[in-house]
Parts: sequence; structure tokens; C-alpha cells
Amino acid sequence: MAAVDRFYLLYSEISRSCSVYIEALAVAGAWYTARKCVSLALGTYRALRLHVVPRLGGRMDLVKQYGTWAVVTGSTDGVGKAYAEQLAKRGVNIILISRNKEKLEAVSRSISETYQVETDFIVADFSKGREPYPAIKKALKDRDIGILVNNVGMFYNYPDYFTNLSEDILWDVINVNIASANMMVHIVLPGMVKKRKGAIVNISSASCCQPTPMMTIYGASKTYLDYFSRALHYEYASKGIFVQSLTPFLIATKMVEHSSVASKPSFFFPSAEEYASYAISTLGLSIRTTGYWQHAIEFTLGECLPEWIWAWFALYFCRIIRKEALASQVK
Repeated sequence: MAAVDRFYLLYSEISRSCSVYIEALAVAGAWYTARKCVSLALGTYRALRLHVVPRLGGRMDLVKQYGTWAVVTGSTDGVGKAYAEQLAKRGVNIILISRNKEKLEAVSRSISETYQVETDFIVADFSKGREPYPAIKKALKDRDIGILVNNVGMFYNYPDYFTNLSEDILWDVINVNIASANMMVHIVLPGMVKKRKGAIVNISSASCCQPTPMMTIYGASKTYLDYFSRALHYEYASKGIFVQSLTPFLIATKMVEHSSVASKPSFFFPSAEEYASYAISTLGLSIRTTGYWQHAIEFTLGECLPEWIWAWFALYFCRIIRKEALASQVK
């Protein structure tokens, strides 16, 4: 009986000592749950505000908000052309910049006739280092540039190992993907600051989400754009300038024409026109977004993955695309 009493007393003492820790853990658990609930609610609100509400409500008056002219680089195909058309659809005059004069003339004429806006174009090859910028600067002088879309970009023919890339490709990716955005912003930003309004859209890539093998220099160049955009926004937001980093996943354009899956528009691989329609509705609302709600799901999941899992999937997917591309070259 004495042994039973001693056990009961010992149990009571242990229980009394542990109750304090149990209560503390309960408070910590309640705080963690409350934080997660608030975070989920805010995340849901932001997603609805960014991807649903703009599609239901009226469009922003981009001319009044930013200015009468927009400059779009890499604008004769794909996302650049589609984005230029969406801007024109909202009454913004368009200046197209690309390297192919014939395509520029055709796209310029098409946008002008379809949307009844003024258009102009500048022939420039951004792979030529410093060469094209004096002419661009002269052509844009005294224009009321309200929006700059840095879309021009370069990818290799297909995902590949770094040592397989030529020196010309390395320099071209740096000049086209990185230098062009820096120089174009440097040309138009002073005018925006002077009138205290303007928007800059830098089209990055979801490859900046985590290190992506077989897209090494491309992903690094797009990560640069993402960092550049976000830092620039904080630097100039107080001066009325909105800078946005668009980080889309794969879009069904010529860039992924070697992939039998991604080259065809689908639920997760929108056409350039569909993507641009969604992306432009996020302008002024988010400084960093995929621009497309399906891609937002993928990006969120990608950020949650351990780096090695992301890299494994990237290698698997890129090797498939590379194999398909090499096979098509043999035929």
C-alpha cells in the first residue's frame, strides 16, 4: 500500500510540474495556428485581388495612369507582340523594338489598323553590345514614354549542358537578357522620374525560383532581372514609378517549340496571347508575379520544394526536351 501511495504522490508531482509546460505548448500551438490562418487568409485575398478581381472589374486607364506611349522590346513574336497588342487594346500608343525590319513593319501596321493607335518602330539588335543604344536614345527623345516592357530575351535552341554552349551564345545571352534591360531602363527612367509617373515591366522567368540545371546561364540572367526589378521598384516607388518583375513558367511560344508537351497551349502552358491578357491585368497591383494564376500555383509549389528535388525534376524535364530536339535535327 505504501508503494502505491508513493507512486501516486510521484505521479502527482510530475503532473503538476508538466502542466506548466503543457500550457505553454498549448499557447504556442494556438499562436502558430492563428498565424497560419491569418497568412492563409491574406494569401487568398492577395490571389483574388491579383488574379480574379481585375478580370471582373473595369480596366485601369493606362494612359492616364502612366503615359501615352509604351516601348516594347522583342515585340515581333510571342509574348512581346501579344503584350504590345494588349497595351494598344487599352489605348496606349506603341513603339516596337526588334531586329527584323520586315516583321516590325508588319506588326506595327497590324496594331495600328486593329486598335486605332499610333505606332512606331526601331530596328535594333541587342546582341551587338553597346552599338544599338545611341540610336534608340535619339529615337525616344522627347517622347512621353509611360510604360517600358523589357521582353527581349534569348534562350539556347534547347536546354543543354554549360560546356556545350559556344562563347557567342554566352555573350549573346548576357547582352540580350541582362544588358538590354539595364540600358533601356537607363534611357527611359529619367523621363518617368521627371513627370513622376511610369511603369517598367521586366519579363523574367520562373527559372529564377530555384537553381535550374541545363538552363544555367539563362536562369541566372533571369534571376538578375528579377532582383534588378524588385530593387529598382523600392528605389523609385516614392517617385511614382512602378516596376514589375514577371516570372512566368513555360508559355507555348517558339522558345519551347522542341518540346512536344510545352509547345502546345494547355492548362499550364498558355498561348502568348492568353498569357499577356492575364499578365497586363496585374500591372500596378504586384511588383513580382507570374502574371498567370496557374503559373502562380506552380511557382508557390516550386518555392516549397527542397532545392535538390527541384533540380532533379528540372534535369529530368530538360533532358527530355534536349533528346527531342536532337532527334528532330537528325530527321
